[in-house]
Amino acid sequence: MKGFRTHLAIAALLCAGTLALRAQEFRIFDRTVQVHGAVSQGYLDTNQNNWLTMDTSHGTFEMTDGAINASTSITDKLRIGAQVFDHGYGDLGQGHPELDWADASYRFRRWFGMRGGKVKTVLGLYNDTQDLDFLHPFALLPQSIYPVDMRDSTLAHEGGDVYGDISLKRRMGTLSYTGYAGERHDSMYGGYPYMLLSIPIALSSYGGLQYGADLRWQTPLKGLLAGVSRMNEDITGRGTSTLFGPTPVPYEEHSNQDWINQFYGQYTKGRLETESEWRRYWRNQQVFNGLFNVQTDTRGLYIAGAWRFSKWFQAGSYYSRFTLNEPVNTASPQFANDAGHIYDKAVTARFDLNRFTNLKVEGHFMDGYGIPGQYPSGFYTADNAQGLQPTTNALVIRAGMNF
Repeated sequence: MKGFRTHLAIAALLCAGTLALRAQEFRIFDRTVQVHGAVSQGYLDTNQNNWLTMDTSHGTFEMTDGAINASTSITDKLRIGAQVFDHGYGDLGQGHPELDWADASYRFRRWFGMRGGKVKTVLGLYNDTQDLDFLHPFALLPQSIYPVDMRDSTLAHEGGDVYGDISLKRRMGTLSYTGYAGERHDSMYGGYPYMLLSIPIALSSYGGLQYGADLRWQTPLKGLLAGVSRMNEDITGRGTSTLFGPTPVPYEEHSNQDWINQFYGQYTKGRLETESEWRRYWRNQQVFNGLFNVQTDTRGLYIAGAWRFSKWFQAGSYYSRFTLNEPVNTASPQFANDAGHIYDKAVTARFDLNRFTNLKVEGHFMDGYGIPGQYPSGFYTADNAQGLQPTTNALVIRAGMNF
């Protein structure tokens, strides 16, 4: 039954999408409501090592997702909207629809506005649009920055934002800022809860305070954008564990210090798109009810480029570099001062069959697999009972439709 509900939901969205292509708007009380959505179906095949909780070494179609949203302007300054997202990537998501975002936004001035509700978190270039596959040339965004098995960790917060655009004097471009604070609530069908099951720990809740800011500069050079993001978190996880015996006992972990720094740049001109991002994530936490301290230091980096050869064809490539260090890990000292990595070279071809439909064919050539069991990085010991090989080649084919 795994994935059945996801495929059923996506099939329904496809039908809805076919109708919506003819009519994407309707009116309520003299207000226009816009309805949009996207669906995609993927195929993954790896030469060795199962990836992203799927049986990719034998080829799999267990990569399905879809989103549908509706929004309307109540006044010229007040806009409301919401989006539901559903996905099933092997054991990730498992076809459990979730409210991606639902917020109200009021723009007082160009330089100052406020949003409230469940709000997409602005972090780097694509965090708040990573689920809209049709916006990106790649079948999978660089996993060093936007891992699909960790989407819940940065996706959204229940709280509020302040935001605005400030035009700089002397034609020095525009500064756009966002400041936010709220609560993060992770799904129990993400990579981190899945990884802990093999310890074994069964989480029942994971989340907490999340606050930060993003500042981006649209420079005087047309098409050149530069920005920086910062996120701080205070996260608590609760559940049960049978690590010390057959009887489940209460389990708790919490942050001592938890933050992300991210820097990014993008340049577009004509048919050319180029971009790069760098992220450092630092986590200092107490696990097993305060018995052990674990400090994790991850670095992510990618450089990407794409060229549109014609209206219907675009080709691109990226180099993605992920490294993991655990300098102090009293829970598992055999990994102390060790480092894991995943270096991924990807090439992709995107075919835009029409305005609403695209097909992406992508190859990945990966070196390394992180440190399975210590941090979710796409490769899991539970899916690779025969052990992990040092390299992985992957084929990703993804068909998408948006309306």
